[in-house]
Amino acid sequence: MKAQELTTKTPEELRQQLLALKKEAFNLRFQQATGQLASTARMRVVRRDVARVKTVLNQQAAAAAASE
Repeated sequence: MKAQELTTKTPEELRQQLLALKKEAFNLRFQQATGQLASTARMRVVRRDVARVKTVLNQQAAAAAASE
């Protein structure tokens, strides 16, 4: 996922995506703890996607606050 794709989404869509990514991260951590995780690289990708979504949300909030 690219940050450019995220900037076109609404804050509500971003929050929904953030929730889904956090659930996936939880499931990946659980799989790792039980030894069932096949791809450890996916954990890194999900963690970075969470950071991207949070960054875009903060940018949109800052832009809304500045325009008021």
